[in-house]
Amino acid sequence: MRHIIVVGRTACGKTTLLQRLMEKPIEYKKTYAIEIFGDAIDTPGEYMDHKKLFHSLMVTCTNAEALVLLHDCTDGVSTFFPGMATAFQIPVIGVVSKTDLGTEQDIRYGEEILKLAGADRVFRVSAFTDEGVKELRDYLCSDMSDIAKKY
Repeated sequence: MRHIIVVGRTACGKTTLLQRLMEKPIEYKKTYAIEIFGDAIDTPGEYMDHKKLFHSLMVTCTNAEALVLLHDCTDGVSTFFPGMATAFQIPVIGVVSKTDLGTEQDIRYGEEILKLAGADRVFRVSAFTDEGVKELRDYLCSDMSDIAKKY
């Protein structure tokens, strides 16, 4: 799998998604600091919850090959801003999480937020039903040629 960095609000499912992508048992824990998780960088939700920490994401993603923006479809609030992806010089993938808990309208809202932020591709994922997990994993293991040309 590519070296990725996963960002999103607190409790949106970043760590759970990484555990599922790495085929590890799901163990609930709060991420208080940047953690290396296999080939992935797991970031604390505070990096998106508090805009003054946004510059930390810029530094942290230096060695990443792709940025994954994660949005919890049950959360009506987003801290992703339009065009956010342009600040990063790597492919940006959007993931709408917790799709087993949201309505179709919630999921579409999440997709729109991620597209406006600049995600090149958006996946629907549920770590509990496994919806979209294999597709996302396969994509992250691919050459991502459909979007890599931009970078």
